[in-house]
Amino acid sequence: MRSICIIFIFLFLPVCAVNAQVMGCTDPMAKNYNPLATVNDGSCKYASVSVSPTYSAKLPSQIKETSGLVKWNDHLYTLNDDGDTNLYAIESSTGAILEVLPLPGTVNQDWEELAQDEGYFYIGDFGNNVDGNRTNLNILRVGKMSLLSGSPEIDRINFTYPDQTNFKSKGSNNSDFDCEAFIITRDSIYLFTKQWVSKKTSVYVLPKIPGTYTASRKTGYDVSGLITGATWVEDKRLLLLSGYNGILQPFIYLLYDFKDLDFFSGNKRKISLSISFHQTEGIATINGTDVFVTNEQFAQQPFVSVTQKLHKFDLSPYLSNYLENYNLVSIQNNFKNLILTFPSLTRDIVYIDIAADLISTKYSCTDNKGKQVLEGVLDSKTNKINISSLIPGVYTLLVEGYPDYAYKFVKR
Repeated sequence: MRSICIIFIFLFLPVCAVNAQVMGCTDPMAKNYNPLATVNDGSCKYASVSVSPTYSAKLPSQIKETSGLVKWNDHLYTLNDDGDTNLYAIESSTGAILEVLPLPGTVNQDWEELAQDEGYFYIGDFGNNVDGNRTNLNILRVGKMSLLSGSPEIDRINFTYPDQTNFKSKGSNNSDFDCEAFIITRDSIYLFTKQWVSKKTSVYVLPKIPGTYTASRKTGYDVSGLITGATWVEDKRLLLLSGYNGILQPFIYLLYDFKDLDFFSGNKRKISLSISFHQTEGIATINGTDVFVTNEQFAQQPFVSVTQKLHKFDLSPYLSNYLENYNLVSIQNNFKNLILTFPSLTRDIVYIDIAADLISTKYSCTDNKGKQVLEGVLDSKTNKINISSLIPGVYTLLVEGYPDYAYKFVKR
């Protein structure tokens, strides 16, 4: 009986070790990276860095109040926040205006942000810094194809904040219910407030279909500044927020490796931009590393006079590790739906379950020196591979057509 108990304990302990989760910072780029951590608890801390633009270009005077930015069909699109009811397509390296796209029948009370999904542009008419008491906050939804055809189809999403109950005038730049940033996900709109008093941001969510809604508050975070723009890379689960602090020092927040859409639950890295006194307003990216930022014209005579510009930044040194690992995890997760191989420790048999459309695919097996020792064809959804002829050691099973898939097992 004693020997049986000992064997049972030794068999059980590895399972416990494998299943144990270690909370901590999982980002190797962080100062407090814990290589033993298996679950990111959002505690990562980063060294201060400042990034210079790879290039900057002066924008035409027609868009000196640029206040939103997206990239679509190889062009950048922006808008003004000063009553202008046009969208502007601009060239991404020179900033030259390529096309002016009127939005007839609309009113620009304070357009502050531009976002998009596959079929629509969304215009945030939710600037609220004058008195902080607007009761007509709204988002315009513009069909992309109709816009390009010259007959834009436009509808509206109206909203209020659930926690704004006092609508007395607070004076200029004195409200926590201003907003200049939002993103569009598959089914919702996420707003990121510009909080003049607290220097924090709150996250609110809305449906992205026309109607009138009370936004739902999700979370908040102390950004120690004013958030002015957002861009969302959905297939990488990466969110970038632009903003600046009280002395007009611009920054970008990199938010990644978060849980679900709780954007501030993961890594939060603040990158300073070496373009002091630039009032950054718009931010856009497609891949997460090539990032475009615009600033509007700003003057505070006689000391500061900054013209409107377009800047491009390379953020790959700070995100490449995450993006490479994310791509790898995505590939592995996709394989889980196609190929299942087990067990990892065996004497005679390895099983390979595959999706039906992979039947007749070839497989091979290599030893730890890379020499092929077995090959065959996966001729059913469940396949039984006899490895009894192999000597004990570590082997890798490969599937033809899936070079990124490699399953290691141990032959006892």
